Amino acid sequence: MPQVKIIAKNFMDMVASLTARDLNKLYENPFICEAILRSLPPLAKKYVFQMLYIDGAIPAKTMEEWVLPDGFTKHKVAIDRLVQLRLFSEEKKKETTYRLNSTFQSNLQKHLINGGALPREPMPSGITARLPTLEDLEAYAIGQWECFLLQLISSAQAERPTNFSSSMMKVFQRGLLIQRDKEAPRLTESGFQFLLMDTNAQLWYIVREYISNSQERGINQADLISFLLELSFHVAGEAYNLNTLSEIQRSMIKDFADLGLVKLQQGRKESWFIPTKLATNLSMSLTDSSARKEGFVVVETNFRMYAYSTSKLHCEILRLFSKIEYQLPNLIVGAITKESLYNAFENGITAEQIISFLQQNAHPRVADRIPSVPENVCDQIRLWESDLNRVEMTPAHYYEEFPSRDVFEAACDYARDRSGLLWEDSKKMRLVVNAEIHMHMREFLRGQNK
Repeated sequence: MPQVKIIAKNFMDMVASLTARDLNKLYENPFICEAILRSLPPLAKKYVFQMLYIDGAIPAKTMEEWVLPDGFTKHKVAIDRLVQLRLFSEEKKKETTYRLNSTFQSNLQKHLINGGALPREPMPSGITARLPTLEDLEAYAIGQWECFLLQLISSAQAERPTNFSSSMMKVFQRGLLIQRDKEAPRLTESGFQFLLMDTNAQLWYIVREYISNSQERGINQADLISFLLELSFHVAGEAYNLNTLSEIQRSMIKDFADLGLVKLQQGRKESWFIPTKLATNLSMSLTDSSARKEGFVVVETNFRMYAYSTSKLHCEILRLFSKIEYQLPNLIVGAITKESLYNAFENGITAEQIISFLQQNAHPRVADRIPSVPENVCDQIRLWESDLNRVEMTPAHYYEEFPSRDVFEAACDYARDRSGLLWEDSKKMRLVVNAEIHMHMREFLRGQNK
């Protein structure tokens, strides 16, 4: 069975992967310093503020005295995070000391004392047309995202024609879609797993992949992250002039509109973009931004499933692991069957992912129950998955007819030391080794026979 391949990292994990040079470039922007500060664990924020006006290095032992004995684990997590983001430089001479990044320190000081102004201000209401309400904007963002996912499942399922840019299609094809000559694109194992993730986790995955291939399009990763973090400080629902963006940023904003991060509008003379909540939440951590949304699925002990939803996307996602029997205007009725689950397992979806999806999307009437999904259903899903794991195929090579027991035992020890010994029969001097060490084993035995 395939294992889970998709990991949804948050923005700060991506920031931490940048080089020291790119990070220092980011820290020159006071708003990005604030975004980084927001993302830190509470104890790490405390350390930053305590060291904000200290120019020298602080001994590690002194910092350990700032926390109670039972808080040492949180202390270590905070220090590790600060070092990863290069906010702390670690110096090891006679004793370990930590020093706050000077670029980050000076810019955060200025931002706290003087405040700051974004590179662009909202456009006057007299210039813009009637702007959408926050409710309309949220509905637009959800609609764009669902259309995006339906396009991923099947372009025929999308409710309206979409024209995703080549850069977004590269994100799809990087790990979610595969396309062979003259064949329609289809989902990979990672693609099926992606569809069962919650919305914020999906968004982080797409943003991460979009940033990862930015250099192929001639865009510096630090510039892209800087713009995304800057975007998170804009006000949702306000209009911002597109002319205030650079040419590269205008190209990015069109891709962000595909994802529902912004809405683009055209006036008589001016054009503008309107950030949605998806954009303004970008600087938050994955856990902070994934507030529980109202679920829609009820699963009964007889494996019957009722989904109270009008969304075509919900229907297609449920079809990945269940048999849909009929669909009413606001109700989807189906059943979790052995055949439908086997099909899901073959596509790379795991039992735990299915159970997690059903629990996260449980209807409010059953969400507060413990468990929200019947235990017999969860157990049976896991049992059906285990049916496919009874036999595991491992390429191997069989050895026999050793010239002496000493050579046989030496061969066993050699394979065992390299974690390649799968089976041995000491009485008849036979053994089986993993195919990965076969060539090394042959060379070893040749040396023993000389």
